[in-house]
Amino acid sequence: MPQYSSYVICGTPRSGSTLLCEMLAASGVAGRPNSYFREQSFGYWAREWGVPHEGGTDTVAFDRAFLPAMIREGTNGTGIFGLRLMWVSVAEASRRLDRLFGGSADVTERLEQAFGPPLYIHLSRRDKVAQAVSLVRAEQSGLWHLAADGSVLEGDETIRPNSYDGRRIGELVSELESDGVAWDGFFKARGIEPVRLVYETMTADPQSALATVLAALGRDPALAQSVPVPTSKMGGTTSREWAERFRRENGLTT
Repeated sequence: MPQYSSYVICGTPRSGSTLLCEMLAASGVAGRPNSYFREQSFGYWAREWGVPHEGGTDTVAFDRAFLPAMIREGTNGTGIFGLRLMWVSVAEASRRLDRLFGGSADVTERLEQAFGPPLYIHLSRRDKVAQAVSLVRAEQSGLWHLAADGSVLEGDETIRPNSYDGRRIGELVSELESDGVAWDGFFKARGIEPVRLVYETMTADPQSALATVLAALGRDPALAQSVPVPTSKMGGTTSREWAERFRRENGLTT
């Protein structure tokens, strides 16, 4: 069985990555994955971890201080580092790691150089319209994720109102489809066969999805059965109505 010291969850927004990240962290044996290369979040992580950033967060000095903190937090004492990487953040990860290590190399080489041999996990969602609707509603409301008990896990406590926006849904459907094609090309060009998880299947049986990843990492898959589902679904009647309306307006079949 391959031995991995890291893993990269490759996905797109609203594809179930938060569910998987939370469950992997809760397993206690697979690090604490998050979007550590998200451009907008470097300042947040720096404050959370006490990383000096008086000169800003886009300098080689910051990257040198940030990387060991990222490894510490993303490993969480388990011996394996977890990273969530959306397609939009691949270039940022590549740029910063090239700057740290010098020269120019493929991002997969840099990820292995920084974190050790990685397992790649590809998250996808079949229904791109529903995915885009979910993303629009999160953008508008400021509410991104709910905990299992219904409390806010990520986002604003005061929820802003939603209104149907077919133009924005269409833009996001195109972006999500493009990002999906980009990930497929990424794996094919490098001969990588990732663990493949699909949102619709994973959300129906989260423990089985977790067990699949743990087994691939060489961890005990039986641990998955004791990990509770940490999030609650945020769809519902409004999301279904918006998706149906968008399909109707654009001549799409279900």
